[in-house]
Amino acid sequence: MAHREIEIKLRVADLAEIIARIRGLGGRPRGRVHEYNVLFDTPDSAIRESGCLLRLRTETPKASRLVPAGPRGAWVTWKAPAPPRRKGAASAFKERLESEVAVGDPAAFRGQLLSLGLRPGFRYEKYRTTFTIPGVALHLDLDETPVGTILELEGSPAAIRRIAGRLGFGVRDYLRMTYWELNAAECRRKGIRAGNMVFGE
Repeated sequence: MAHREIEIKLRVADLAEIIARIRGLGGRPRGRVHEYNVLFDTPDSAIRESGCLLRLRTETPKASRLVPAGPRGAWVTWKAPAPPRRKGAASAFKERLESEVAVGDPAAFRGQLLSLGLRPGFRYEKYRTTFTIPGVALHLDLDETPVGTILELEGSPAAIRRIAGRLGFGVRDYLRMTYWELNAAECRRKGIRAGNMVFGE
């Protein structure tokens, strides 16, 4: 069943400093992984045009000098627009309906998607460290990406505001953009054609 995903992104200037701040709040790392994400769509981009997303993600353990390696895994995720909480009300948060299922054999699942007529599109990768804070119902995902370091906070609006504030961020710092949008914006800034968000391209 789909759940309502409520999140923000925050740009991070100093990786070691933000890790120290998270640890200062009692944050515990679940480990660092290399993420490889592929979005699948129909040949006429019907999924994207409807505001939805179908993603296949694989995660490979990858320790750094700051955090240990996380677990290996793979997931298929479906995201769709979420109805507004109040008609006409603007939100400071990115809200979507999300369904996610673990995949045992990502190569075989990719083959199944291709057999259904779906095609791989936008690819993006990052190094992600996930943190938990005891007693706080919030996901903290620290992403090292080709377009900079990003901290994602996912949970209730109240929890997001509280922890973002304690980490030194205000509402003006909240980003509601997807990684596709962040990558496109960075490419425009550099004056280059938008492509995949992968290291080395």
